[in-house]
Amino acid sequence: MKCLFKLPLLLLFIFPSSAALAQIRTKIPKEKDMAAYLMVYFKDDTHGLYMALSKDGYRFTDINNAKPIIAGDTIAEQKGIRDPYIYRAPDGTFYLALTDLHIYAQKMGYRLTEWERDGKQYGWGNNRGLVLMKSKDLINWSHQVLRVDQAFPELSDIGCAWAPELIYDEKAQKTMIYFTMRFGTGKDKVYYAYMDKDFTKLETAPKLLFTYPKDVAYIDADITRVGNQYHMFYVPHDGTAGVKQAISNTINSGYKYDDKWYDPEEKGCEAPTVYKLIGQKKWHLIYDIYRINPHNFGFSETTDFVNFKNLGHFNEGVMKSTNFVSPKHCAVIHLTQKEAQRLANQWKLDMKF
Repeated sequence: MKCLFKLPLLLLFIFPSSAALAQIRTKIPKEKDMAAYLMVYFKDDTHGLYMALSKDGYRFTDINNAKPIIAGDTIAEQKGIRDPYIYRAPDGTFYLALTDLHIYAQKMGYRLTEWERDGKQYGWGNNRGLVLMKSKDLINWSHQVLRVDQAFPELSDIGCAWAPELIYDEKAQKTMIYFTMRFGTGKDKVYYAYMDKDFTKLETAPKLLFTYPKDVAYIDADITRVGNQYHMFYVPHDGTAGVKQAISNTINSGYKYDDKWYDPEEKGCEAPTVYKLIGQKKWHLIYDIYRINPHNFGFSETTDFVNFKNLGHFNEGVMKSTNFVSPKHCAVIHLTQKEAQRLANQWKLDMKF
């Protein structure tokens, strides 16, 4: 009888309560726990997803020897993806958001027309979907296509849905998605909405994020929180093709126009994104220099988001891409040593963290 009474007490010590298990599962690494950088990008010739790892934030190595880790035709309605963005949610889950668009689909035999819809009515590209992906380990990914035009009746006539990005809104306690969108052949602008908790659909209708002076079109917004401010880099879509910055004290409103150009490039660039150097008060601003051949990334370094030091292009200065060329539209996040090593081991990359 004594053993029968003691067994449940013993089990309480062996097996944590459900609340304790939940607390263990939601222990999210902080910056001090980080040891590596993960870059996601795509390439025009494949329209697939690529990943590269770095130990120091300056030298990146593709994990699959410059071959896609996920083919676009396996996850996208248009059989190709562009503009990948990766984000670690507060619960530790990794999310990817990508443009569902193949600009060479007719040439590749995926469709009979240049675009899905009439270009005169809906403009260049004229896709309507975003690919959403989710993973706990960066290896096993679920995926689905979010058809933006079907999310709300007022979006049925959109002309595009491009370059989605994600950020956690601490006030709303929800993941905010923001992306370039236009109606018909109107002006491209950036809109924001909130995702549902399962990362499957828009919970709110998209709203305009920022109004550019004189109603100029703009694309490719990227928001970074630094202290209590939000720094948004973006690209005017009026033929100038360079990087500008707007700053606000709130995540989705109040951005102030700044006339200054924040890239040093002579040729057109787009797709700005920012990542912090681990343990340092330094950030790198990356931009895709799409008007040079071959394509390349440019980099600038800042400590205050006012002054930026030009670091040059990949393999033309301190920034290195060791085994890949012509990357397009990237995003970078921090990883722990364990996460980076697991990813390297999965793809048989000889790299120790």
